[in-house]
Parts: sequence; structure tokens; C-alpha cells
Amino acid sequence: MLDTILMEEQGVPGIAIVTTPFRNTGRAMAESWGKPGYPFLDTPHPIANLTEADLDERADRLADAVEEWLGLETH
Repeated sequence: MLDTILMEEQGVPGIAIVTTPFRNTGRAMAESWGKPGYPFLDTPHPIANLTEADLDERADRLADAVEEWLGLETH
């Protein structure tokens, strides 16, 4: 969350993605950095034990939302 906030402050577009148990942490981090209500995406937890193929599948499920967020064309 913080990395994305700091990148955007430098003019680099980004979107934060957290796993579902960290939604509240993400909201609190954004609020503590003066960005209450800062939007972000989430994905199911955990991710550490996923295979590369499983991670690719998760990324594919998030891709359209990320592209829309960043103002890119979607497929």
C-alpha cells in the first residue's frame, strides 16, 4: 500500500493489491498517510504457498481491474 502511495506522489501511476486479511491494514496505512478512502484491490490469502501457475491465474483475474484503474485498454 505504502509503495503505491509513494509512487503516485512521484507521478508514477500504480495500484495496491493486498490479500484479503490485510484490507484493514491497507485502509489504516492509507489513512495514516493522509489518503483516507484510498482504493485498492484484494486477492484471496495466502499467496506464499502458490505455484507459479496459480500466481499467474490470480494475476490474470486481476488484470482487467488493474488495466481499468491505470486507464489502459482492456483485452
